[in-house]
Amino acid sequence: MDDILGTPQSQEAGSADAASSSGDAAPAGGSEAQKLADERLEDLRRLQAEFVNFKNRTAREKDQLRDFVSGELISALLPVLDDVDAARKAGDLTDGPFAAIATKLEDALGKKGLTRIGEVGESFDPNVHEAVMQQPTDEVEPDHVSMVLRSGFKVGNRVVRAAQVAVAAQP
Repeated sequence: MDDILGTPQSQEAGSADAASSSGDAAPAGGSEAQKLADERLEDLRRLQAEFVNFKNRTAREKDQLRDFVSGELISALLPVLDDVDAARKAGDLTDGPFAAIATKLEDALGKKGLTRIGEVGESFDPNVHEAVMQQPTDEVEPDHVSMVLRSGFKVGNRVVRAAQVAVAAQP
């Protein structure tokens, strides 16, 4: 016979079990002891399941908090990223130490999960795009992004800032 945790019993315990089943002890007492042991085992299993659920929940909450804090930090840096984009478009960030710093900043934020949202030709999605205007054009399909006015950003699956775009319309 095995005990309640599934480990084999010692030789002494086995012989005591045999003696109690031969009539030395009252059968009702053994039944109550087994019932109590089963209840304790069920309580132990329930507590173990609760602990596993708690551990999984706290790990999930930790990941969500890390994503939230990263998103808040990146939100604070969005004006800097906008200035870097404007300088690149103006041709001021081709060479030099500031261009290297801007590239390192963008690479570091990319490693933390930052991705740009909004490219010409993408299908318009109100969850990640903010339509500022409609633009009649033949160059892009209707209901697609025809011009990006301000880039948007995501950290993981969370949209930190929606991209401001012009949406193509039938000419």
